[in-house]
Amino acid sequence: MTKTPKVVNISDSAMVVLIGAAGSGKSTFANARFRATEILSSDFFRALVSDDEGDQDATDDAFELLHLTLEKRLRRGKLCVVDATNVRAEHRAKLLAKAAAFQRQAVAIILETPLIICVERAASRAGRSVSAAIIRQQTKELGPQLADDLLREGFASVFHISSLDQVEIERTTTATARLK
Repeated sequence: MTKTPKVVNISDSAMVVLIGAAGSGKSTFANARFRATEILSSDFFRALVSDDEGDQDATDDAFELLHLTLEKRLRRGKLCVVDATNVRAEHRAKLLAKAAAFQRQAVAIILETPLIICVERAASRAGRSVSAAIIRQQTKELGPQLADDLLREGFASVFHISSLDQVEIERTTTATARLK
């Protein structure tokens, strides 16, 4: 039996915020569905500034570059996919402020992956594992009320993706890509 794919509609000028614990599959999801130039990965920016995507000491510099790149792409009306855990409201607020400044739609995609799978994936990463305790905390921050919280924060739409879902991204191109 073939499962019907879940369709996620996204404007070609939107900001998409991936939300999930370490090891939830955010990067795999993004790399399979978006152009490399559209993905703003915290790991990539850590590697860019320090030659090591797992270097947590480079996080501030990495996010400074990520936000600068986000701003430049949003200004140009380019799709931006923010690939980071994004489990904290204060981090999402900075992203939402950028999207609002350029009148771009903000879309949240929550990757709901079981804790045990996240822990196993994170432990298997060479040179950059995240502790089970941190992943457990991130998972708690992704509680059942998260979708409602995200809508209240200002996301135009919220999609829940489980590891079993087949997902298709459907892009909408409009002459008026900015929000009214």
